[in-house]
Amino acid sequence: MQKDHIYAEPLAQIQDFRFDDQVAEVFPDMIQRSIPGYQTIIQTIGKLTARFQQPASNFYDLGCSLGTASLAMRRNITVAGAQLIAVDNSKAMLERCERHLLAFRSEVPIRLELADIRDIPIKDAAVVVINFTLQFLAPEDRDALITKIYQGLKPGGLLILSEKFIAHSNATNSLLVDLHLDFKRANGYSELEISQKRSALENVMKPDTLAQHQQRLQHAGFSEQSLWFQCFNFCSMLAVK
Repeated sequence: MQKDHIYAEPLAQIQDFRFDDQVAEVFPDMIQRSIPGYQTIIQTIGKLTARFQQPASNFYDLGCSLGTASLAMRRNITVAGAQLIAVDNSKAMLERCERHLLAFRSEVPIRLELADIRDIPIKDAAVVVINFTLQFLAPEDRDALITKIYQGLKPGGLLILSEKFIAHSNATNSLLVDLHLDFKRANGYSELEISQKRSALENVMKPDTLAQHQQRLQHAGFSEQSLWFQCFNFCSMLAVK
């Protein structure tokens, strides 16, 4: 695994964060050192896929990056007539995703789509995963995407939504942010790396509050929803049609 040193040296100008070749090369290390509980989330995505799978259905990983969630889903699909659709708008990510998925033999066909997840039709879906992706969409586009997913799910279908979030009060939010920064320091990131990456993400990642996510899911039509994982200001939710 190649180490993430993208922001280790002072940069004269900090560009907006992009999922380009440089990020794709170090992405596994970046994720492990930046998102608390990431492996637990991935493992549980696999377990939830096994529980909510339906025959003759589509399974979607929207914003698949290197395919970690896709692989967890694929390993746990055992029904007939299933198809996995992995979507990302980064060519660098999708090329590496294809290599990772081909390394695992499976009878479940997978289709890789280089596209914006807002443009992908959702139909006959048993499980849809959006793993730390919605936060990178323009806020005004999020409601429409969640509604489209709800409409494309089969009855009993599952949406798994993982996000960084803003806490309900400034004091709580500051505490959770500080705990997350301590997590990154403990994983070897310097103050310079933390500061420069935060600047790079400032214009491209706009987290919502938990209440906003819950209201969005409810307005889309999901009557069953739950926060099943939280560590600091990172969470994963599930919603059932």
